[in-house]
Amino acid sequence: MDGTLLAILSGRDRPGVTASLFDALGHTPCEVLDIQQIVVRGRLVLAVLLGLDAGNVGDTRAILHAEAGRLGMEIETVPGASIARKDPERRRIHVTVMAAHLPPRAVAEMARRMADRGWNIDRIRRIASYPVTAVVFEGSGENIADLRRELSEAAPLLGVDVAVQHAGLDRRGQRLVVMDVDSTLIQDEVIDLLAERAGVLDEVAEITERAMRGEIDFAESLKERVALLAGLPAEALDETARRIRLTPGARTLCRTLRRLGFRVCLVSGGFREVIAPLAEQLEVDGLRANALEIVEGRLTGRVTGVIVDRYGKREALEEFAREFGIPVARTIAIGDGANDLDMLDAAGLGIAFNAKPVVQAAADTAVNAPYLDSVLFLLGITREEIEEADAGGGAG
Repeated sequence: MDGTLLAILSGRDRPGVTASLFDALGHTPCEVLDIQQIVVRGRLVLAVLLGLDAGNVGDTRAILHAEAGRLGMEIETVPGASIARKDPERRRIHVTVMAAHLPPRAVAEMARRMADRGWNIDRIRRIASYPVTAVVFEGSGENIADLRRELSEAAPLLGVDVAVQHAGLDRRGQRLVVMDVDSTLIQDEVIDLLAERAGVLDEVAEITERAMRGEIDFAESLKERVALLAGLPAEALDETARRIRLTPGARTLCRTLRRLGFRVCLVSGGFREVIAPLAEQLEVDGLRANALEIVEGRLTGRVTGVIVDRYGKREALEEFAREFGIPVARTIAIGDGANDLDMLDAAGLGIAFNAKPVVQAAADTAVNAPYLDSVLFLLGITREEIEEADAGGGAG
């Protein structure tokens, strides 16, 4: 066969259209070289590239146009079209763009910036409309780091969140998600809730400010803050656990990941005694957190064991990966604070969730939508897959 013919059929979708078109082609001496079909809001677009002898192009075009007319659809036929060949030198990526309300200007600017850096957009598809609109640009090009930097800088100006990732099996094969707890999985800071219960909230806040100014490190600030809790009755821990407010979408995120075969672990600079009931409720696979010393039913004002600090969080991620036999390159870390930076850097994909600017700048991607389950879209999981995995479950 020395010729090709590209046919693009479009019109109202209904059962049997594809079968009818190819039944008509079954009477011609051609072969299918490539095919793509998509349905958008009830409108079907079907593109097929045929290989055939040049002398048969005219007859085949006539058959296609006649069948399209019978189906009440439009068709365009282009002789001599070439089949796309993948350039092994060009990398393939997925650029995920998310926003509560996605403005056309953001789509235009993302596409323009990709083109300016030599990236071709091969396909665009919507993967979610709730709780955010999320679309994926599938592209090919060369310098991923340069593109990621360019799009990340543009994202806040456009009011969107953007993630640039390698395409391929690793994107869908990531199997361990490790999350920070305070201000990530939950909306609260556990130490502040305990301090409020003990009547020392202002004193604890002052120590926290000193730590943020770099005057003391996390471990020292934790010891000083916990010391102020001395004498607090142990039942206050249970009371605090009941006061915790999950971040919107947290249950959906954990439930969906579990049902899709991911491992989910929590790591926190907070306290196991408060977090453990929540971890059990969410059925996570692992938990690392600090432990409070309790003697005769009251807090002593000391922590026991190794303190889970910035380095400890990274170490926990690596230990979880070893425990479950998952390469660190196929892990996802989610956090919001400076003590999450080492963990985010070590993970295959580090996600800054509603994070401080320094964390957003250092992470692979940032999510500023208030819904934790938006993270699922960065993993290539569509809204339809979430709903399918969550069939019968409650809202998250």
